[in-house]
Amino acid sequence: MKKYFDEHPRDFLAVATPGAGKTTFALSVAAELLGRRIVDRLIVVAPTEHLKTQWAEAAARAGIPIDPTFSAGQGKTSADFVGVAVTYAGVAVNPLAMRIRTERFKTLVILDEVHHAGDALSWGEGVREAFEPAARRLCLTGTPFRSDINPIPFVTYVPGPDGIPRSDADYSYGYADALADHVVRPVLFMAYSGDMSWRTRAGDEISARLGEPLTKDLTNQALRTALDPKGSWIPSVLAAADSRLTEVRRHVPDAGGLVIATDQESARAYAGTLKQITGESPTIVLSDEKLASKRIAEFSGNDKRWMVAVRMVSEGVDVPRLAVGVYATTTSTPLFFAQAVGRFVRSRSRGETASVFLPSVPNLLGFASEMEVQRDHVLGKKVRDEDDIFAAEDRLLEQANQGESASDELNASFEALESEARFDRVLFDGGEFGHAGEVHVGSEEEMDFLGIPGLLEPDQMRELLQQRQHDRARKQQSAMSARAKEAKAVVDEVAEVATHEQLAVLRRELNGLVAAWYHRTGTPHGMTHARLRKECGGPAAAVANAQQLATRIDRVREWAIKKTS
Repeated sequence: MKKYFDEHPRDFLAVATPGAGKTTFALSVAAELLGRRIVDRLIVVAPTEHLKTQWAEAAARAGIPIDPTFSAGQGKTSADFVGVAVTYAGVAVNPLAMRIRTERFKTLVILDEVHHAGDALSWGEGVREAFEPAARRLCLTGTPFRSDINPIPFVTYVPGPDGIPRSDADYSYGYADALADHVVRPVLFMAYSGDMSWRTRAGDEISARLGEPLTKDLTNQALRTALDPKGSWIPSVLAAADSRLTEVRRHVPDAGGLVIATDQESARAYAGTLKQITGESPTIVLSDEKLASKRIAEFSGNDKRWMVAVRMVSEGVDVPRLAVGVYATTTSTPLFFAQAVGRFVRSRSRGETASVFLPSVPNLLGFASEMEVQRDHVLGKKVRDEDDIFAAEDRLLEQANQGESASDELNASFEALESEARFDRVLFDGGEFGHAGEVHVGSEEEMDFLGIPGLLEPDQMRELLQQRQHDRARKQQSAMSARAKEAKAVVDEVAEVATHEQLAVLRRELNGLVAAWYHRTGTPHGMTHARLRKECGGPAAAVANAQQLATRIDRVREWAIKKTS
C-alpha cells in the first residue's frame, strides 16, 4: 500500500502467494482511490463466474457495491453500483463494449490472476483493447509463471542476466515470506508410490513402479493407472488421507478435505469411495455453475469432512478450513499445482498445518520441494548454437519426447489393470522424510507420519519428522542386526561347501526361478534379470557373489507370493 501510494503508478503488478490477502489489498487500494476521487468506477476481471461473486461479497464488506451479474451485452447496470465484476472470457466476447464503459469514467481495473490474460490470444487482445484507456490498472497474481511465451497485457518484462525477458513485479510476497510471517500454513506433502500394470492398444501388458525413472509416456500411463477408481491405489490413498483428516480434526474440529479429480466420472467414483470409507456423502463440485458456487459456499460454512472437485477449486476460491488434500488429477503443470496447493495454505490461526497427498511422480515431487522458490514469467529462451553448448542436446531431447508421445487414439484405448499403493515419503520445508524400504499402507511406519498432530509450528514439525524418522531407523537397525546374526549362522553352516560349488548351486536356483517367472508372466528372462539387478543392486548373475544371488532369489519369491495373493 505504501509503495503504491508513494509512486501512484498507472500500472501495478502485485505477486503474492495464495492466501496472502491480494483481495484485501486490492479493495483497500480501490476504496482509497474512490475516496480521493482519483477514480470514479471499478471493474474487476476474474477467471471464473464463482470468483465474480466472491469479489462482489468481499467488496460489499469493504463498502464498495459491485455488480457480479453484469455482462458486456447489457450495457448499463443499477446506479446503486460503483463497479462491476466480469470474467476474462466475457471481456473477450465484447471488448469494445468494455472499452466504452472504461472510457466513460475514470476507471480502476483490477485484473485478478492476470496470468489468465495469456491463456488465449483472443483473451489477451481483448483485455488489452478493453482496458487500454483505464485511469489505473492493478494486476494481481499468485502464480505469474506460465509454460507458454504469450506476453501478459499490462505486465512489464525486463531482460534477465541471460538476456531472456522476465516479468517484473512491482511488489512480490512469496510463500517463504508468508510462512515466516505466519500468514500461511506449512504444507506436508505425503507421497505414495506403488506397482502399476496396464494394457496398451496393441494388447501388451506393462508393469512399472510409480516414481521410478520412466519415459514421459510410461510415467503418464502409470499415473493414470494409479488414479483409476477401479484400482487399489486411489482407495488406499483416500483412506490414508481420511485417517490424516481425523488426526487433524482432533486439534482443528472443523478441518475439511478436498480431492481434486481429473474429470466428472472420476470425481463421482472418488466420492463413492469416500462415502464407503467415512459413512458420509462428500460435497461434489463438478462445473463452474451457480449451483457449484453455492455448494462451495455451503461447504465453507459447515463441518462436513470432504469435498470432491473437478478443477473448480483451483485458484482464488476461499475455503479456509481446508486442511487435507488429495492431488488426484493428471494435470501436472507448475501453474496448476501451485494453484491447487494454494487452496490449503490459507491460515486462520497459528500452528495449523496442511497435508497434501500426491502420487510419487517426479515432476510433482519437484514442484512440492520447490514451494518456496520465487518464479517469474519467462517469455522465451534465446538459443544460439555457437554459444549454447546445450542446444543440440535440447533438440535431441525434444525429438525423443515427440517420438514417444502417444496419439489420442492410443490414449483412448489405454486400460488400467492393477494398482497398489505404498507409502513413499514426506516432503516438508525442502527436506524429505521417510523409512527405508517399502512401507505398506496401514502399517505402523505409515502411521508415524499420518498421526502427526494438526497443530504444530514449522520448527516443531521439522523436529518431530526428524525424530520419528530417527526412531524408526534405530528400530530397523536393531531388527537388521538380529537378521544379520541369523544369516551369519546360516553362512557358517554352508562355509564348508567350496565357493565355486555354492555359486553354481545359487545360480541354478536363480535361473530356475526366473524361468518359472517367465512361464507364469511371459516376462523374458533378460528383462527379469535386469529388473532384479535394478532392485537388488550388483553385477550380472554370472559374476555376482553369493549374497547378491541369495538376495535376488528371495526377491523373485516375494514377487511370486505377492502375485498369488
